[in-house]
Amino acid sequence: MNTPANLKYTKSDEWFDAASGKVGLTDFAQGQLSDIVFVEILVSAGDEVKVGTAIASVESVKAAAEIYSPVAGKVVAVNGDLAATPETLNSDPFADGWMIQVEGADGAGMLDTAAYELDCAGRAH
Repeated sequence: MNTPANLKYTKSDEWFDAASGKVGLTDFAQGQLSDIVFVEILVSAGDEVKVGTAIASVESVKAAAEIYSPVAGKVVAVNGDLAATPETLNSDPFADGWMIQVEGADGAGMLDTAAYELDCAGRAH
């Protein structure tokens, strides 16, 4: 499981990069979902999101899942490439696999790498 130390995490498997404002789905989550075949971003640039706002829907060969914003702020960019290449979430969840970019958020209250890895270990099958 890849968990970059510069990111913050949620127990519902979203990541947040405070330096860039980008949000995405964790490596652990994409591994649990398996081959992702569909991504729909549910918000647009200019939208305000709150913690817990549904920002995307993903489908894999195993399941469907909603992705929620781990932070509050204004959406300044959306990764439109994911609709055409949803498999990017499997191959590169932390770089090209970002979903939205939010300004004005700091990730306060989110899990650090060690705490997230411990949480995942408790849920692993």
